[in-house]
Amino acid sequence: MTAGPTLGERLVSARERRGVDLYRAERDTKIRMRFLAALERGDDHDLPGAVYTKGFLRNYATYLGLDVDDVMRQWHRERGGRVQLEPVVAPPRPLEGAPRMLTFSPSVVVAALMTLGVIVFGAYLALQLLRFAKPPTLTVTEPSAARVTVDESATTFLLRGTSSPGATISVSAPGRGQPYRVTALGDGTWSVEVELRRGENQFDVGATDPETGKRAETPRMVVITVPFLVVQAPTLSVSQPVDGTTFENAAVPVEGTATNAQRVVIAATYLGPAEGAPPTPVPDPSATPDPGPAPITLTPDPDGGFATPLELTEGRWSITITATSGGGKTASLTRTVTIAYRGVNLVVEISGGDAWLKVWLDGVLDPSIGPSGRVFRAGRTLTFTAESSIEVRTGASGATHFTLNGVPLGALGPPGVPETWLFAPPAPATKTDRR
Repeated sequence: MTAGPTLGERLVSARERRGVDLYRAERDTKIRMRFLAALERGDDHDLPGAVYTKGFLRNYATYLGLDVDDVMRQWHRERGGRVQLEPVVAPPRPLEGAPRMLTFSPSVVVAALMTLGVIVFGAYLALQLLRFAKPPTLTVTEPSAARVTVDESATTFLLRGTSSPGATISVSAPGRGQPYRVTALGDGTWSVEVELRRGENQFDVGATDPETGKRAETPRMVVITVPFLVVQAPTLSVSQPVDGTTFENAAVPVEGTATNAQRVVIAATYLGPAEGAPPTPVPDPSATPDPGPAPITLTPDPDGGFATPLELTEGRWSITITATSGGGKTASLTRTVTIAYRGVNLVVEISGGDAWLKVWLDGVLDPSIGPSGRVFRAGRTLTFTAESSIEVRTGASGATHFTLNGVPLGALGPPGVPETWLFAPPAPATKTDRR
């Protein structure tokens, strides 16, 4: 008959199924991590007395969702059924004496009056300091709303508002080196004329007291939109990638600026193997060709900027960036890049739930995650590189999705199951028993 798992092995397996590390378990159970680790190792020398150990074990089993009675029975069995309880020593109770009567003396009264005077004087000083350091007020009266749209021919706008008299009003805008500055008048009113360009113009308005340096607690933001002419085509510039660039072990950054554009579409077309790479086998004529990654659609920022990473497999690619205006006008630019992976590049995406991970790079534990592993929240994406192999243990295989050297592999195991996967191309991903 094959012996079942030890109590320590049951605790480790239950914790990994739950997707937590010892640091998280310590925080949730309020039991020190060294005691939890000792329970999982079955090491009695690092544990306190039996009374405390039983309490720790009951709480930890409840936290991991195990049968507490069954856990306690196995704990007794593994220790031969002999557990010595430590005696409980009751501390002596203090003697109760007769209460003493409260008495007052002239010195006590004088000291109380002096203390009261110091408190009153300190409160007065604090009140004066608060009044002196009170931040200036700030309101924007024109425009009356935080977001407005003006005529398409507008090139300037007169901002108006109120603040504390003498306060310095600053108005900053993206792309402008120095903010507009003006001083509030004696009645607190202020106004400043700002320049407008087509599209959204964002202005951040603040106020500062020049004597105390205090700033308004609630700065204001105003967005003024100048419509584009319907017949005007968008303008497009691309800063990344540079044409002809070769990328290794990283996603291709696509960045640029598009004005008068409602959307930017990024599409990639495979051109063939990289120069010097082995020739691609002739595909089966009846097979459906690989369409490559799906096009990515972006909405430009208010200043027209856009940026996104683009995951591609090995080979030469043509990347086409197309900006489209509200009137259907388009502008396009094309960049040709080469993807040449070296070693192992693994992208791990946590999706559908949290997952605990532990990673070995070329057989050595990744120091950024640590020997106990870490729990990563859903939506997190991590990238690892190594010369020959990467091994990943996950507490939730179904929530861990892999992309190896640009090739999506997806989740390799069922949900809620801890597994370890070895990636050592050109060999396929294989499951191992490393923990």
